[in-house]
Amino acid sequence: MDKGRILIIDDEEIVRASCSRLLSPEGYSVKTAHNGKNGLTLLESHAFDLVLTDLQMPDMNGIDVLRKIKETWPDTEVIIMTGYGTVKTAVRAMKIGVFDYIEKPFTPGDLLPLVSKALERKKLSAEHIDLREVIPSHYELGNIVGISQPMQKVFHLIAKVANTGSTVLVTGESGTGKELIAKAIHYNSSRKEQPFVVVDCMTIPEPLIESELFGHAKGAFTGAIEKKKGLLEMANGGTIFFDEIGNLVVSTQAKLLRVLQEREFRPIGARKHVHIDVRFISATNRDLRAMTKEGSFREDFFYRLNIFPIHLTPLRERKEDIPHLSYHFLQKYNRELSRKVSHISADAMKMLVCHDWPGNIRQLENILQRSVILCQGRTLRPEHLASIEISSQDDVPRTVVELKEKKKNLRLKSVEEIEKTFLTEALRRNRGNISHAASEVGMQRTNFHALLKKYNISKSIARQP
Repeated sequence: MDKGRILIIDDEEIVRASCSRLLSPEGYSVKTAHNGKNGLTLLESHAFDLVLTDLQMPDMNGIDVLRKIKETWPDTEVIIMTGYGTVKTAVRAMKIGVFDYIEKPFTPGDLLPLVSKALERKKLSAEHIDLREVIPSHYELGNIVGISQPMQKVFHLIAKVANTGSTVLVTGESGTGKELIAKAIHYNSSRKEQPFVVVDCMTIPEPLIESELFGHAKGAFTGAIEKKKGLLEMANGGTIFFDEIGNLVVSTQAKLLRVLQEREFRPIGARKHVHIDVRFISATNRDLRAMTKEGSFREDFFYRLNIFPIHLTPLRERKEDIPHLSYHFLQKYNRELSRKVSHISADAMKMLVCHDWPGNIRQLENILQRSVILCQGRTLRPEHLASIEISSQDDVPRTVVELKEKKKNLRLKSVEEIEKTFLTEALRRNRGNISHAASEVGMQRTNFHALLKKYNISKSIARQP
């Protein structure tokens, strides 16, 4: 049984032979290459799940081999083999997307478990590729995935739960992609042809929430001049997604709990119940367990929502995803903005990897969009990422007061970046016409102009290539 296809790249015959003798009896299909260029040639004609490459080779070092593999075959895992004294270089390769490194000389007990773990991640990655084939392109998992183990686990969970109809609770900080996860579940389920209805619990005013959810009968209250379907009924047969469900008041939680239990409700002012077949997916950036202890969230409602939890790890805790995501957004905005930015310089990538990203993936995407607008060549450089500030040791807060202030400032900077990109894109779409741009985005011209002045944005930016 073929357990995986592995390529060994090393300029030393004894290393290539040793690795082959270790791996082939374990059921792996192994090929070897005596240098980096030969290895890349084999990759062009053969599909490999894993590449083990030496770090120091005369023609092409392992870092260059790794970079080329991740650019051309991003789903192929890479392990770097390194000699004494080059471990720091190998660790830096982690930021480019290497799975791990192993120091020479190594034993079978060192190599075999590492190879097994790398191929397990490859297997999980393959599951997410299968999901992408059946999900509408706008909601492909590629829009949110990374190569890190936490994200591979997320896609494994999606694959398990999508077709079950179970209630799902997605947790994570703002900007981690909770709604995209919900859509991925819906569009990979048997309900994919049915409605996906979003309830934004942050924006619907409290007095209107029940009317919005349950609908009302004609004459139910002053102003109810006709019958209105609620969001729950509109989602019948499909999925309803409660975004930031922690903001619902307790009284509405109680009524939704009954809907979850009985799959029926009565519109406001109506005499008959409405029966529905709806899947419930919720998301929150708040600690609902803590809220149940405080009394602001019903414990029974929480347990009904939390049947199948999926947690999204913040970007700062899975930095190996940043290069992968950065190139994904680079390609996206090249297409949308008709640009040809094909490369991110090493210094620029270092800035991206070292940043803490308080706004998570949403902030990274906004930065990449703005940078593509500013970049006039083919390579994204540090000056295009000037809005990113890299924290030094001197910037580390010393007290909880300083920590809170630091977090507040980082959130403000994140919002500022979103607003800047929002303004420049509106101007670009409307060829620098402020009145048209303001009208398109739904703002008064005076307010739009005030924001332009605040950020010192000239309408001439719309004419930049």
